[in-house]
Amino acid sequence: MKIQFAPTDLPLTRRLQMASVLQWVFSFLGLAPCCIMMFFVLMFTRFWLISVLYACWFFIDWETPSKGGRRFHFLCHLRVWDYMRDYFPVKLVKTADLDPGKNYILGFHPHGVLVAGAFINFCTNATGFRKLFPGLDSFLLMLPLWFRAPFFRDYIMMAGLIPSNKESASYLLCRQGGGNAVVIAVGGAPEALDARPGAFTILLANKKGFVKLAMEHGAHLVPVFSFGENELFDQVENPRGTCLRWIQDKLQSIMGISLPLFHARGVFQYSFGIMPYRKPINTVVGRPIRVEKNEKPTVEELDALHQLYTEELSQLFEEHKGKYGVPEDQHLSFV
Repeated sequence: MKIQFAPTDLPLTRRLQMASVLQWVFSFLGLAPCCIMMFFVLMFTRFWLISVLYACWFFIDWETPSKGGRRFHFLCHLRVWDYMRDYFPVKLVKTADLDPGKNYILGFHPHGVLVAGAFINFCTNATGFRKLFPGLDSFLLMLPLWFRAPFFRDYIMMAGLIPSNKESASYLLCRQGGGNAVVIAVGGAPEALDARPGAFTILLANKKGFVKLAMEHGAHLVPVFSFGENELFDQVENPRGTCLRWIQDKLQSIMGISLPLFHARGVFQYSFGIMPYRKPINTVVGRPIRVEKNEKPTVEELDALHQLYTEELSQLFEEHKGKYGVPEDQHLSFV
């Protein structure tokens, strides 16, 4: 394989963009294990008291992630996120106003490999979410597993991340006065196994929990499609029915996280590595679907709203695909 090296005379801005994405990839893939290791290593050094005190804090603070987390807004405004935005680049597109007096569930599609579009748009202020939707606070749901990692849980909470369980989402959706936008990557970890360039497979057919949650709290549903999300990484071929896919599905069902074998480019060369490609991400926020509060919806009511949401998502895709280089004959595939 011929290796294509990056030029040595790159502008400083490009290098800073690369550094910002590199730290994000490390945070996503390696920071949690490092934090866990540091916690236990400190126990056997003269700094053991740090781990003991943190363990006490961890016990006292156990419920915080499911109670809205602990966002530090200054962290969301750091310059590093602007550099990360410009690396791809990422753009947030508004199609309709969202009333700040209401609560919302934003269904994010597709999941992609590392949910880059969701993080930049809804966990930072780099693309201007607060300017486009004044009065709304966005909270991105993340696997509960990561909130059990010492130190790491505090870091991700500062960005507005909360556990992806009913308790955490319900806490925000129950708040009087509205102003809360809970962002759910509906396809979840399993959808990451289908994330590759040119793929438009959406795991939605049997995903009805978020619809039921919206009905129980009277939270309006908003479909969101992120064009370019699946273009950031290549992935080893793993069609359904193959041995590799069976192993991946089995591990996902056991651990709760998927293990896509992805690759893209490196830091100093363009031929291989785990740095994402520089591909534009255009995240389009659709029109809100009005939902009346119904604490005990029937199966028929749930199915009807789920069908409406599916149709709205499909329409959103069809209306905007031409602007972002998607072929006219390409349509979403719901599984």
